[in-house]
Amino acid sequence: MNNPCGRSCRRSWLRAAGAIVVASLACPLPAANAQDAWPTKPIRLIVPFTPGGVTDTSGRLIAEALGKRLGQQIIVDNRPGASGNIGTAMAKAAPADGYTLVLGFDGTMVINPHVFAKLPFDTLKDFAPVGKIGNATLILVAHPGVPAKTLSEVIALSKSQPGGLAFGTSGTGGTPHIAGELLKLRTGANLTHVPYKGGGQAMTDVLGGQIPLVYTAVAGAHGHVQSGKLRAIAVSSAQRTSALPDVPTFVESGVPDFVVDSWVGLLAPANTPPAILARLNGELNAVLNDPAAREQLRIMGIEPTPGSAEQFREEMRRDLARYGPVVKAAGITIE
Repeated sequence: MNNPCGRSCRRSWLRAAGAIVVASLACPLPAANAQDAWPTKPIRLIVPFTPGGVTDTSGRLIAEALGKRLGQQIIVDNRPGASGNIGTAMAKAAPADGYTLVLGFDGTMVINPHVFAKLPFDTLKDFAPVGKIGNATLILVAHPGVPAKTLSEVIALSKSQPGGLAFGTSGTGGTPHIAGELLKLRTGANLTHVPYKGGGQAMTDVLGGQIPLVYTAVAGAHGHVQSGKLRAIAVSSAQRTSALPDVPTFVESGVPDFVVDSWVGLLAPANTPPAILARLNGELNAVLNDPAAREQLRIMGIEPTPGSAEQFREEMRRDLARYGPVVKAAGITIE
């Protein structure tokens, strides 16, 4: 039987097929290309602290080096307040498009959730980890007039005095404060916390002898220890710090498993595209493996810790569980 359509139908079908091909070539390919092109404009890094501190300085170093690798400027935006909560909440509310990052600090991300009665963010739900930058080693230092040279002597001295010994920190709920409270729980030391509005003020008072002890970052005490103006008691890292190799750890000084490092890392708003997060993590690790950047961070008292985003998430999860009981036992609450 002959085809009733004949040549005219075949010609019509070929013309229609050709039109479909032309149309498909004219239309842009969907989805992935926008992410492939990222970044096409400057990126904002929210630092939820005032300029000049160790956390801010490390963030600026990473912003400059990471920006060079990405081919776009990373602009540091300091948004201090409420122990880091204000700037961190701003990052949570930003579009999840890879153009807003936040510098995460352990005090804000894993201690504040236990300290503040109301918190404007959920650490694990509202943020996607990019990667951990490094650990800032903490140190307990004493004024030279304190009649104790070792940790055991400090603990014994604190127990012998009805009022105990005061230890200053940069503020209530920060990692140094939590470390001091944990030391009390582990050893029975009679220590009284004195919060300051920043580590600089605490350092001024211990140098002047107004307070016997200060718990702080190694970077803030390093020069004073080397000059003899302060006496180093112990560092709370797993190993001795290269900045002060003669200072023992708390573990070496008789407190088992006492490792309390203060960490800093990069996070993005939740739901940031996985491809962008993977690119950021790879470039961040490249920066952290660069000898020049590593040396600069170590001068700041930060030990670089390149690794995966998932490793960073798991550390935050562990720290959230670890610090909760310490905060509760110490009765630390901010309304």
